[in-house]
Amino acid sequence: MSDWATISSLATAGGTLVLAIATFSSVRSANRSARMAELSLLAGLRPLLVPSKEEDPPKHVRFGDDVWLTVPGHGAAANVKEDRIYLALGLRNGGSGLAVIHGWHVEILDHESGPLPEQLQPELDQFRRQMRDLYIPAGDTGFWQGALRDASDPDHGRVREAVRSGSRVLVDLLYGDHEGGQREIARFSIAPDPGQEGERAEVVRYWPIDRAAPR
Repeated sequence: MSDWATISSLATAGGTLVLAIATFSSVRSANRSARMAELSLLAGLRPLLVPSKEEDPPKHVRFGDDVWLTVPGHGAAANVKEDRIYLALGLRNGGSGLAVIHGWHVEILDHESGPLPEQLQPELDQFRRQMRDLYIPAGDTGFWQGALRDASDPDHGRVREAVRSGSRVLVDLLYGDHEGGQREIARFSIAPDPGQEGERAEVVRYWPIDRAAPR
């Protein structure tokens, strides 16, 4: 004779298990959909800084002590005046969101030519904060500027000699979207342009801060 109480309990347990599995699958699907929507939204806000193009108009960059630098398309500028060092880069935002530059860091290579050595990501506490807000709209051009005015600054002597001798200078820019997220470090090279007067800007490497690195 069948034990209907046992059968009923087993049926209830089985139904609960099926419902739990369906709920779990539904939650996973909803989480996946939400994550995909979030990634799509972030992609629409993501900036990407690259050197400006050859045909882009020059940028006339003014510093707070009334020093001016002219940066041609796909170019850079580096100058020493009265022991003060001025640097600038012509930039283009190749991404789909507004770029906000948060800070910068400078490196000097010990050699003047040849391939770049293995490069390590700079620490965030090494970056200097921008003295003025620099914004670059999506698909548009802009510039970065930085100066070393204090002779006691640990980087001052090395950068001054590199600029005067025409050695390559590496500038790391820390930037992100207008919400303060999606931070990224872009490393640019400033070196004399053998084809024309002045310096040329080249992008060297990117390091994402707020998401997994692609390599």
